[in-house]
Amino acid sequence: MSGTNAWKRSRDRMKLFPELLAQCVPEATAYGKCVTATTVGKQELQKDLCVKEFEALKTCFTSAAKKAGK
Repeated sequence: MSGTNAWKRSRDRMKLFPELLAQCVPEATAYGKCVTATTVGKQELQKDLCVKEFEALKTCFTSAAKKAGK
């Protein structure tokens, strides 16, 4: 069944997450600091406040994933 293969591929990608995160520590840290700084107290995170940091993290993950796939 193709559904079973989809779940396996998804699990395989999730197993790579710690390795990818380890390659993107500076970007993840910057994004985390931005989110923390913009959600003081009970203030909720608003869209696009940390877009620059998120895009840097996304680019890093994408690059790391491409390298891991080779």
